[in-house]
Amino acid sequence: MTTRPPVTLEDVRDAAAQIAGVAHRTPVARSRTLDAETGAQAYLKCENLQRVGAFKFRGAYNALSRLTPEQLAKGVAAYSSGNHAQAVALAARELGSTATILMPEDTPSAKRDAVTGYGARIRTYDRYTGDREAIGAAMAAELGLALIPPYEHPHVIAGQGTAALELIDQVGEMDTLVVPVGGGGLMAGSATTATALLPGVRVIGVEPEAGDDTKRSLAAGHRVSIPVPRTIADGQAASIPGELTFSVNRRLVDDVVLVGDDQIRAAMRFAFERLKMVVEPSGAIGLAALLSGHVKEPGRVGVIISGGNVGAARFAELMGTA
Repeated sequence: MTTRPPVTLEDVRDAAAQIAGVAHRTPVARSRTLDAETGAQAYLKCENLQRVGAFKFRGAYNALSRLTPEQLAKGVAAYSSGNHAQAVALAARELGSTATILMPEDTPSAKRDAVTGYGARIRTYDRYTGDREAIGAAMAAELGLALIPPYEHPHVIAGQGTAALELIDQVGEMDTLVVPVGGGGLMAGSATTATALLPGVRVIGVEPEAGDDTKRSLAAGHRVSIPVPRTIADGQAASIPGELTFSVNRRLVDDVVLVGDDQIRAAMRFAFERLKMVVEPSGAIGLAALLSGHVKEPGRVGVIISGGNVGAARFAELMGTA
């Protein structure tokens, strides 16, 4: 007797129908310079141009839109370093609900301002000493709100998988798919989709060197916890993979490669100067892996550029040290 996986291709297709006309169908960028430098035929899925500036809107809207009218009337809660927070805030506004978001005290101001701009309330905590899952669950229970986690939710994972579904529809066959990995939701949705539609595709995750919890976990065969990483890729500052997401990724992901902060900065500069795109550190990490040669024999490769939420001052600061 086989156990149904937490998310299937049918779930991702159902999510695509659910978010159609609300989420953007983002473009795919090409660069002859990138191909020449990497020996690849690269297709960049520009989720930095998604609503709220990141792929997170896909999963958030798919999950929130399935709540009951009574749940939406009470409101929703989430915990996030920024992009999921914005996504939940906007999805709640679109659906006539309200959102309360738990965010780290050191979240970049551009992300905090965007969350309040979408009408959400913010509570803060210290990411280096506090357990956001426990604090977030207690906050949701206290306020009577439906909790929408950033990746440990089948509807969130299925929604994130629609980015890969679109990419495959836009470019067809691929040899390799490169995906940023934080908590693992984007990867779980992408891997589910790609391996179902493209037999033989290699699925490669990318983490910052300081935040290699998924790479360690895959090597160990079980989830491994690390100290909260200190990296410019704040969207990937996870200390342990999600239980649900890891159950998918341990089956479907071929490898996870690591890139350093300097390589991320170089990729952000390349995107800005060559592609005319502003990409946040976590969003640039797949491009960084390709440019730095960590993706071996990429061939026809899809890279998910996961987000572009970086303020002008922070972008200038990072480019000043690139």
